[in-house]
Amino acid sequence: MNLLDYAIIIVYSIAFLGLGYIFKNQQNKKDYFLGGRSFGWFPLSLSVMATQLSAISFISAPAFVGMRAGGGMKWLSYEFAVPIAMIYLGSYLIPTLYKSGVVSIYEFLEKRFSRSTRLLLSLVFQISRAFATCVMIYAVALILTSVMDIPFWQTVVVIGVITVIYSYQGGMKAVVYGDMIQMIILFVGILICLGYGLSYLDGWDNFVSLVDRDRLTAVDFSSLGIGNSDGFGFWPMIIGGFFLYASYYGTDQSQVQRLLSANSLDTVKKTILFNGLLRFPVTLSYCIMGLVLGTFVLQTPEFLSQIPADKPDLMIPIFIRDYLPHGIIGILIVAILSAAMSSLSSAVNSLSAVSTEDFLTHGKNVSHAQYVKYSRVTALFWGVVCIVLAFFAGNIASTVIEAINKVGSVFFGPILATFLIAVKIKRVHARGMNIGLLSGVLCNVYLWLGVGDQLFWFWWNATGALVTLVVALLASLIVPKGSEKVQHIEMEVANVWTKDTFILLGFFIFIIVIALAIPSLI
Repeated sequence: MNLLDYAIIIVYSIAFLGLGYIFKNQQNKKDYFLGGRSFGWFPLSLSVMATQLSAISFISAPAFVGMRAGGGMKWLSYEFAVPIAMIYLGSYLIPTLYKSGVVSIYEFLEKRFSRSTRLLLSLVFQISRAFATCVMIYAVALILTSVMDIPFWQTVVVIGVITVIYSYQGGMKAVVYGDMIQMIILFVGILICLGYGLSYLDGWDNFVSLVDRDRLTAVDFSSLGIGNSDGFGFWPMIIGGFFLYASYYGTDQSQVQRLLSANSLDTVKKTILFNGLLRFPVTLSYCIMGLVLGTFVLQTPEFLSQIPADKPDLMIPIFIRDYLPHGIIGILIVAILSAAMSSLSSAVNSLSAVSTEDFLTHGKNVSHAQYVKYSRVTALFWGVVCIVLAFFAGNIASTVIEAINKVGSVFFGPILATFLIAVKIKRVHARGMNIGLLSGVLCNVYLWLGVGDQLFWFWWNATGALVTLVVALLASLIVPKGSEKVQHIEMEVANVWTKDTFILLGFFIFIIVIALAIPSLI
């Protein structure tokens, strides 16, 4: 890196500090955590996408496709269930949550069940989100340190301090508009890497003649993810993926909080549709980038020699450092930092929301000014926690990325079932729900520790949901109802067979066809 690259990074950092200052005037909780419910579908859609397209995705997914043993374009199978999950969310769960007027979605569970259910899921969210975020910061900082001659502590501080300051000042407005800018920068970064990679390979035709054909298979109908079969089979990725994405987009505070910030229910539905359509093209673009750069690595011995066999994730950073011109290097470093900041800002704002709503102000009559003060203090607290923990993630970082994915799948299914029951099944009471929730989680813990790799972890999203649903129904018939005063919340059901539904169904078929055709298209 030279002076030009550093100048680009410094200007970018100052600009984002200014973004927080612009949106610093917050009058109440809906301003700070929901942006005054003023957002249109375009900034919200890019904000959600920016959180999904994290720094780890930008670095690790292309390495999986292009270099990792057993990798390849089957990474695309992660996207197959997204359009189906979006149909469910747009027709059922999200309209109900939006019209309930809550800030913390776990408040919704207290209204329907009990405070214990709310606090249990809120606490799980805070611990898991803070843990995942600190590891993300650590992973990005470690990769940049190893190839960019940037000290580890400086990288962590740059990512953490800038993000915390603009999130602290600007609340959800700074987060959403910051994410929108970061998403654009990151996608430009993907196109830059793809373009330069093809130029080094002397064009598309030469790339096609050199690419490893075994890496082009994206769909496997034979594998069920049971026993010793590959987990990236069609059916586990469709069925387990539906429960995973329906839960993540519909019951995770960091995602739903954006949808609750929309200026109307129509905007919510457009945002859901847009994300159902946008994820696959973006994922396809960085998968193709991974194929191109992986092919370039195998054709360039000096490049290959710099990537340790056990660290294929260094492919993208080394390519940026050694094969791109100055100025472009600065832009790409900004792209990686952007992705990391997007994930951190989303985590800080959502953690602050549930801490303030579920613990600090619950049952208290606080002024708007005091509420905003609590919100900013908790945002600062969680920002510091994530930054500090990033310095201590080294002892577990070699395996923790996979562990985080598995931990998420332990809880996603049971949490989705809890929300489904809350809005749909009147006969389930609080005690029955808590027993069902605990049973679903324990079932998945057993599958993890007792069954292990014999069942692909994507299936846990489905098993946890089904066990939770069945046990909650049975327990509510057997166990006496408690004395909690709760309300039944009517489901806000949209017409399922709308234009959006047919668009998403058509797109689901389209992406399967594209995935099947990749070996013949490349």
